[in-house]
Amino acid sequence: MTVDVSELVRLRSHRPEAIAEAAARRSRRPLLNDDGRLMIVAADHPARGALGVGGRSMAMANRAELLERLCLALSRPGVDGVLATADILDDLLLLGALDGKVVLGSMNRGGLQGASFELDDRFTGHRPEDIERLGFDAGKLLLRIDYDDPGSLTTLESTARAVDAMAARRLPVFVEPFISRRDETGRLRNDLSAEAVTKSIAIASGLGGSSAYTWLKVPVTENPDDMAEVMAASTLPAVLLGGEVGGSAEEQDGAYEKWRGALQLPTVRGLVVGRSLLYPADGDVAAAVDTAVGLL
Repeated sequence: MTVDVSELVRLRSHRPEAIAEAAARRSRRPLLNDDGRLMIVAADHPARGALGVGGRSMAMANRAELLERLCLALSRPGVDGVLATADILDDLLLLGALDGKVVLGSMNRGGLQGASFELDDRFTGHRPEDIERLGFDAGKLLLRIDYDDPGSLTTLESTARAVDAMAARRLPVFVEPFISRRDETGRLRNDLSAEAVTKSIAIASGLGGSSAYTWLKVPVTENPDDMAEVMAASTLPAVLLGGEVGGSAEEQDGAYEKWRGALQLPTVRGLVVGRSLLYPADGDVAAAVDTAVGLL
């Protein structure tokens, strides 16, 4: 698909109600199909100022190109849906790319990449009432916890209230937890050791007044062999996140292998992967997506 930016701008300028109309007529499906697996393409990075992929610092900065890559990914067999912020989902609605797909709204994008307030991750994206109003299928939130940063407590409390609000609407919410810390340069780093990921899962699983609609979105640990023990920390259903994958084909292949093993665990129900599939090292989006789908 070639995205006509002029037409999108025309609709946004002259008929902004077209977005709500497209959402209202969108054909829906259950969160899970009969196979019980889930393959979601993620594109909520730009709203946090995270535009880089591999060594390309502004790879995701061209919106038309990003939309074309998303439309291609969503057209591939076995892709269940998309995770994105309102601006991107609104464009995809206008393009008719979300019919019959699972749609996850990204809820907190206030922790801008590299900002001093990165861990005070305010809920600046979709609210639970927005997800319900638009007929979307679930929400996603990011929970990074630094034991040395008081901003984490604000995010922790806000996350718990968001879990409550989603459960009250019987809407699934995917919680992406990390134990994080700043390195000697001040850059925030996520700890992917088995101990840290286990702690993050335990903390996230207990948030809110009900876990009935809570899913986890978790990374593969530094040592993939630790994943069986790590995932034993909770009975909540989980999906694997893609994370940052380097710019080489070898690093891409290594990511596939890590996902393959973890997908065999009983609580792991699928993948939510973004940049490594939308901007693969060889540029072949369809092949990258098809390979990921094949892992399921």
